[in-house]
Amino acid sequence: MADEISARLQGLAPVTQKMLGLAPKLRRKGLRKAARQAMNIVRDDAKSRAKAIDDPETAAKIWKNIVTQESGKQSRREGGVVMKVGIRGGAGANQHSKDASGNPGGDTRHWRYIEFGTKHNPPAPFMRPSFSQNLGAVTDRFVSVFSQEIDTALKEA
Repeated sequence: MADEISARLQGLAPVTQKMLGLAPKLRRKGLRKAARQAMNIVRDDAKSRAKAIDDPETAAKIWKNIVTQESGKQSRREGGVVMKVGIRGGAGANQHSKDASGNPGGDTRHWRYIEFGTKHNPPAPFMRPSFSQNLGAVTDRFVSVFSQEIDTALKEA
């Protein structure tokens, strides 16, 4: 059972050459904007899938807790920008002391049991298909936004 799915973009030689002409701060700004807009496609798809499986009789709304965020620590380790789509409150099974009820969708730490299933319930994945089925759209959005950001930064410089 995989906890994380990732993808690396390769073959962006023309964009990479333009990027090298920018200051590191401008490079990072453009990368963050492009990565966030690209991963928002996954976030929106995951929200619509979660709405379809959410139980209307409970107060917890998984779809309200799905967010896009940058992983600063991993970004520094990788030497670029790492953008993630996840669920507020995490997936801790035994984190009873951690109060997740302040999240917009309530305490939805049970989402992983829905995503991956248990020995009593079959899995009903909504996060993993959101990424895997939108990979082409994510890549296209990233390339177009990043190229626009580089062009804008080069014109201003």
